[in-house]
Amino acid sequence: MSTKAPRPRDTDRQRVIVVSGGTDGMGRAFALARVRSGDKVVALGSNPEKGRRLLEEATRSGAVGGIEFVRVDLASVGGTRSAIARVVAAHDAVDSLVLFANRHSPRRVLTEDGLERTFALYYLSRFLLGEGLGPLLRRSARPVIVNVAGVGARAGRIHWDDLRLEHRYGTVRAQLQAGRANDLLGVAHAARPGETVPYVLYHPGFTRSGDLGPLPAPARLLIRALARVAARPVEESVAPVHGFVDNPPKAPLTAIDRGRSLPLDLPTLAPGDAERLAEVTRELLRAITSGGGGHGR
Repeated sequence: MSTKAPRPRDTDRQRVIVVSGGTDGMGRAFALARVRSGDKVVALGSNPEKGRRLLEEATRSGAVGGIEFVRVDLASVGGTRSAIARVVAAHDAVDSLVLFANRHSPRRVLTEDGLERTFALYYLSRFLLGEGLGPLLRRSARPVIVNVAGVGARAGRIHWDDLRLEHRYGTVRAQLQAGRANDLLGVAHAARPGETVPYVLYHPGFTRSGDLGPLPAPARLLIRALARVAARPVEESVAPVHGFVDNPPKAPLTAIDRGRSLPLDLPTLAPGDAERLAEVTRELLRAITSGGGGHGR
């Protein structure tokens, strides 16, 4: 699938862009377009075969060496931290962090850290990557973090007393909780004193993208049928992300839902909830680091 490459930029240094979920769907399309434009891309993904195909596609397009594939299970705290350490060891600065990684889980799965997998992959990995790569991003002249999630949606909530969704687990319920957590992640980042890296929350809408493999066959057939008539092409959904990377917003936090700028006083962007989630997340990580495992409260 071809994706129109973004326009080149005048720069004395090759830009470094870290892409989570860079071997599938929108992440893959974005990574290939960036490397074709001359950027250095670090693509994070868990599937080595998809990583190999990504590198081969980049080579066919003439961008030899432009993509580095880092194999990592982003649902693992230790794995994500190891990937961060690898990026820090290899690069003096990171210009953009673009967060795509997500996967639907039709059944409740706990990670090695004792966390519900959707929450760990879709939200917690993004928290860790933003914090862990923050020092390198702040070395860039024009940094940005783009979190591709579901801002603008009001369905779902944080289940403060049941983050692991031990009660009434469902695929949609898990996705909505992690989506609302990503909304608050952007708010918490922008509110950090002295923070200089702008944060973009971006909802691309229904897109012909993503790995449907984990879903039951009937669900896959239904989604594919709907996608043929209602979903946006990958190129259309990814195009704004190139704009955020080429021209980072000046505001600490920007929220865009399918091309529409959102007010930052939405209930889903409540600063008090963002502060609360940040503290709960740090408590979870402290428990995991000390060997106590992750527990919702």
